Amino acid sequence: EVQLQASGGGLVQAGGSLRLSCTVSGITFGDYAIAWFRQAPGKEREGVGCMSPGDGGTYFPHSEKGRFTISSDNVKNVVYLQMNSLKPEDTAVYYCNLRVGWASYWGQGTLVTVSS
Repeated sequence: EVQLQASGGGLVQAGGSLRLSCTVSGITFGDYAIAWFRQAPGKEREGVGCMSPGDGGTYFPHSEKGRFTISSDNVKNVVYLQMNSLKPEDTAVYYCNLRVGWASYWGQGTLVTVSS
């Protein structure tokens, strides 16, 4: 069974940093694509960035590129979202998502709160 567990959220001041973790079990690294999403209260869920664990390629569709970095530990099956220079508008619940073919799996989410 494929399972994802997101962790690492918390309270941080603007300009600070956090590293989120997504621990993956039940699937071999390289067989899936993984992405980070976030959702703030009253707003639509939006994509933050994505990567292919097989080759390490990453993509950031919005302005987070340059502040956020995605990396992975392929032995431990953990994907990280390093967030630097955090802004209050980064406040949201962050989710990791794994896709294999037509299947999609979600972690439970972890709350990031950035104070001004």
